[in-house]
Amino acid sequence: MTCRVLNVRRQGYYEWLAGAKSARAQENELLLKHIEKIHEESRDTYGWPRVHAELTLGLGLAVNHKRVARLMREAGIQGLYRRRHRGCTVRDPVADPYPDLVERRFNVEAPDQLWLTDITEHGTDEGKLYCAAVLDAYSRRIIGWSIDDNMRTALVTDALGMAITRRRPTPANSTIMHSDHGSQFTSWAFGQRLQAAGLLGSMGSIGDCYDNSMMESFWGTMQLELLDARTWKTRAELANAIFEWIECWYNPKRRHSSIEMLSPLDYEARHTRPSQDH
Repeated sequence: MTCRVLNVRRQGYYEWLAGAKSARAQENELLLKHIEKIHEESRDTYGWPRVHAELTLGLGLAVNHKRVARLMREAGIQGLYRRRHRGCTVRDPVADPYPDLVERRFNVEAPDQLWLTDITEHGTDEGKLYCAAVLDAYSRRIIGWSIDDNMRTALVTDALGMAITRRRPTPANSTIMHSDHGSQFTSWAFGQRLQAAGLLGSMGSIGDCYDNSMMESFWGTMQLELLDARTWKTRAELANAIFEWIECWYNPKRRHSSIEMLSPLDYEARHTRPSQDH
């Protein structure tokens, strides 16, 4: 009767009815487009917790996390899952120049109270490339880094030098620099650089990755999201990728569950006074 009154074909009406989508289905389609874009911009690394954070904190959308997880699961969109990282520094079992001032307590209340440092390596077709980094435990921000084709002491002193230049710590800050017992960190040159900057040296126990677990976690993230993502032909290619990943993605954009789902830079901006900003 409706078809006769509206002067439409019955077959055409049923075809339209079969193709019509509910408002909920249309919302899910739009939401999935946002999810796909966020996942792509995260370099295909975000799982549902960070995608949900980007939707709510970044885009201001009110959406339940279970809905996000379901849509991602149905669309076959997955995040990356971290594998365990193996350290590469050569331990110095004799030298013990610094006590352990951290004792696995990585929670601090302000920037520049606790810095962590370590070295990682990754292979290319030309040979291995080494990266040293300095991380501020407060915001998880990488404040210094250095890249070279060897693990000589200059690798770690250069990373420390960048951190000192960026943050300008003072003896009043009582900044702790925590590392493992790698021979680079027990060297005379590294110790002199710490002393000149007024930093307090600290070392965990020998061969125990948990004593520097926050730094190990950072390496695990970089290993998963960048280093293992492809095969690297040259050291220069990998060095450029590490620089871009740290400075253009990790520090300014990558969300961390441990710092309110904010990026390191955003977390510092939100929780430090203007006089504390770096």
